Amino acid sequence: MSVPLPTDGTRWRCTLCGNLTRFDVTRQAKVVEYVHLDLAGEPKVEEREVLSESIESVRCRWCNAVDQIELVDRPGANA
Repeated sequence: MSVPLPTDGTRWRCTLCGNLTRFDVTRQAKVVEYVHLDLAGEPKVEEREVLSESIESVRCRWCNAVDQIELVDRPGANA
């Protein structure tokens, strides 16, 4: 099941318990990263470009529902 990403005017909501704030998101992404290694060999990602990304599942952290997530309007999004 593909779950749509929230936009500037929408957010996720669990239809089972009403949660609006806590979700576990499983996503698949293809990225290009510029990694800088310091002299000790410690890596640091300095740039990240997302080539493609898809959300595989969104699970409600409160009630563990996976197939109950919907997009709803954000408060004040139409103001």
